[in-house]
Amino acid sequence: MTKPFVVLLTGLPGSGKSTLAEKLVKKYGGSHINADEVRAAANDWDFSTEGRRRQFERMRASTEGKEGFVFLDFVCPVNEWRDEMGADLIVWMDTIQISRYEDTNKAFERPVNYDLRITSFDEDMLSLFDDKLNRFDYQAPTVQMLGRWQPWHDGHTALFERAVAKTGQVAIMIRDLDDKDNPFSVAEVAANIEKGLSAKGWKLNKDYVVLHVPNIVDISYGRKVGYTFTEHDLGEEIHQISATKIRKKMGL
Repeated sequence: MTKPFVVLLTGLPGSGKSTLAEKLVKKYGGSHINADEVRAAANDWDFSTEGRRRQFERMRASTEGKEGFVFLDFVCPVNEWRDEMGADLIVWMDTIQISRYEDTNKAFERPVNYDLRITSFDEDMLSLFDDKLNRFDYQAPTVQMLGRWQPWHDGHTALFERAVAKTGQVAIMIRDLDDKDNPFSVAEVAANIEKGLSAKGWKLNKDYVVLHVPNIVDISYGRKVGYTFTEHDLGEEIHQISATKIRKKMGL
């Protein structure tokens, strides 16, 4: 079972958390956990600090066993609790300045650490989530690219674009090597890959992931393994691009 991607929608009562959560589930899938429903199930209507803390614990526990996106529709009034929740994304619904519940208004601390702040409730706000929630899907069909990438160059980018066209996402694997022919560290190679692909509009952890792997020198397989091997003819101009020549020009 994979860990869920938890989105905490925090804000005063009446700020639009529930409506937004429903829209997000409709667009991205996942589950909506409504704090009022959780409190009602527990039949706990204590809104003291202790009662609110119990509600926090219930909301945090509600993500257990879930997969995919989990949208927590929850006032979660204390900054320390928001940090403690461990959500992957914190969204502050800052659409109203005061609610009809005076005790909650007093308990609510304006968020300090958050990823998105929504100040107006309209259809355009959903577009704010595209970069945040359109993420690499580890269970979707994926093309593997294994190499040294010393350094990443335009030929590699051309190959990537062929690869990503097949399934929509690619796993780029960096072989771990450290010698005169491979002067760049894994971290430097990863940074070069991201720089090269971002220049073309491709996004890390959405269109592709970068994986550090051992110095793989052979790929062994049996029959009916569920994947294929594809050699791409990128044209003579692309094939003539040489990482070795690039390293020489760099004095490496």
